[in-house]
Amino acid sequence: MAMIEGLTHLGLGKVDDGRTLLPRVLPGEEVAVAQDGTVRIITPSADRVAAPCKHFKTCGGCAMQHANDAFVANWKLEIAQRALAAQRIETVYRDVLTSPANSRRRAKLAGKRTKSGAMLGFHAKGTNTLIPVPECQLLTPGLMSQFPMLEELVVVAASRKAEIALTVTETAVGLDIVVDTEKPLTPELRTELAVFAQTHAIARLVWIDEPVVTMQPPVQYFGGTAVIPPAGAFLQATKHGEESLLSAVQEITAKADRIVDLFAGSGTFTLPLAARAEVHAVEGEVEMIKALDRGWREGRGLKRVTSEARDLFRRPLEPDELRKFDAAVIDPPRAGAEAQIATLAESAIKVVAMVSCNPVTFARDAVTLQKAGFTLNWVQVVDQFRWSAHVEVVGSFTRK
Repeated sequence: MAMIEGLTHLGLGKVDDGRTLLPRVLPGEEVAVAQDGTVRIITPSADRVAAPCKHFKTCGGCAMQHANDAFVANWKLEIAQRALAAQRIETVYRDVLTSPANSRRRAKLAGKRTKSGAMLGFHAKGTNTLIPVPECQLLTPGLMSQFPMLEELVVVAASRKAEIALTVTETAVGLDIVVDTEKPLTPELRTELAVFAQTHAIARLVWIDEPVVTMQPPVQYFGGTAVIPPAGAFLQATKHGEESLLSAVQEITAKADRIVDLFAGSGTFTLPLAARAEVHAVEGEVEMIKALDRGWREGRGLKRVTSEARDLFRRPLEPDELRKFDAAVIDPPRAGAEAQIATLAESAIKVVAMVSCNPVTFARDAVTLQKAGFTLNWVQVVDQFRWSAHVEVVGSFTRK
């Protein structure tokens, strides 16, 4: 017998022996662990629920379907709180905003050919074992309805031995698909794929990094402005998550007339903010900046948007470049933005909306801002990666 004392930030249960970590358990539960590692729940937690997805025990896509929504939200909130407390930062925490089931509009699926056709799904956690997920509770109904077509694509695109990866994104006009495979793209295969895309109304099909066919531009809408992001480009996982983060950013920057958007991507925040303020967008990926600029030029009712492609890790905007802006929005990768945060701290900017997919680097960067006179007014946790260990936060920073 063993008692579960708590959970790690990855959702693994900490056993009272101080060494063992167990999946799919909850604090306070009494469990029995067999020699083969099988866990049997002796005394279940009041927060335990039946997993809504039948693939939960084998698929590695989810970690927390065995807990109710309130428990998961509080657990993710505590992850953010612990990260900030480790830096001795106190603030107000808003209620967690959780994306609904079946709302993930993008997925990277693994596929391989079989004797009878193809297998499509995710890998079991920590292994290369492919698990089919025909009843996945994460992906949108639109994506799930296309699984038979995607299995056909696996048959066409995969060799007989190696797996392939399909990055599949739902757009307003059909699927945007990037195929990652070792199979060479011959002229005959290119023709076959073009016919396949037309038959199945695929918006865009890309082979590794080479566009094969675009039946319709794969449009995404940012605040009502149409944008065609590059194939495989970053996109918020759910529309609900995007809207939740945007709402917080708009609130933080509501009084700003001139905003700089750092790590701007294809315009998730830039273009909606341009409905009321001038925005300068900075992003390291050239093609994403091109997509953003094209969206602004073809949009309606937007204020002036300028943009530049720039590596903000190597060349952060300096204080003299930032002096013309009233507020900054910054949404860096998991590593955070130590160099750019340092120059923001030295600048005259008094309002910062910081979005992060890593509470630890968020807290590290928040310390730099606090030392420069900023106050962290509040933090909002947004859970758009439902049932996973992934935590996103947005914070409101101001200084007098």
